[in-house]
Formats: sequence, C-alpha cells, structure tokens
Amino acid sequence: MLKKHATRPVSALKVYCPIDAATQALLARGAVMSIDPDCALARLIAFVRDENPLGDFGPYQSVMELATGLELFTPGAAARPTLGEAGAEAVSATAIVTIYIPADAPQAAVSAAIDEIVALHPWEVPVIELVETRLVTRV
Repeated sequence: MLKKHATRPVSALKVYCPIDAATQALLARGAVMSIDPDCALARLIAFVRDENPLGDFGPYQSVMELATGLELFTPGAAARPTLGEAGAEAVSATAIVTIYIPADAPQAAVSAAIDEIVALHPWEVPVIELVETRLVTRV
C-alpha cells in the first residue's frame, strides 16, 4: 500500500483568552468576524493575522484553531485578578486559540511574536502553552 501522508515538525502555541458572554455566543454561532474589535480575543486574532511566523501552513497563512471553554480558578490574597476576587472560586468563559508555528521559523521572530501575545493578554498570569509536535500532511 502506498503511503499517503507524511509529518512535519511544528510548535503548537495554545493561548487561553477570556471572553464575555456576548463573544461566547457569537463564537458558538461561528460569527468570529462580529466580535467586538476591542476585546482581547479580537486583538489576538488581529495580531496572528499580521506579519509574523504564526499560523504558517505554506499556501495558507494566519491559520488558527478556535474553541471555547471554561477556566476555573481561585485568586489568592496577593492576586490582582481581571475577574473574581481573592479567596472566591471564579469561572471565566475562555477562547482557546491554537496556532501552529513551523519548526524552521526564525526563533527571534517567534520569540518576539510570543512576547507580543503575552503583552496583549489581559490576565495577570496568562495561560499560554508552547509544545513541540508534528502535523500530518498529504504526500
């Protein structure tokens, strides 16, 4: 049998971004282009669409996977939370944005892009994952 796939090394950058109920409802309907352009998620999406190595799939650029979820947390006494208050359990609606970065992307550009995402993020302690993985491609 002829092999019909290959894999390529990439980094997966996963950013957990708070959203409000209106944005969550828009995302559930697939109305991404209708979200408030001033919200953190819209700023993140706009940044990924700008000139940087994020979301590079060769003939496709600015590729992002978008899901919604919930973030559960309890701020400590020293916290300055965006949502909730010290000692009380809180729940935040969250957009989970996964962006793939080619393994051969210039590391200085990748690092600068991640620094910008950290600066854009509204949480005191942003939840951002960076893992090495492989994507399946057609041969």
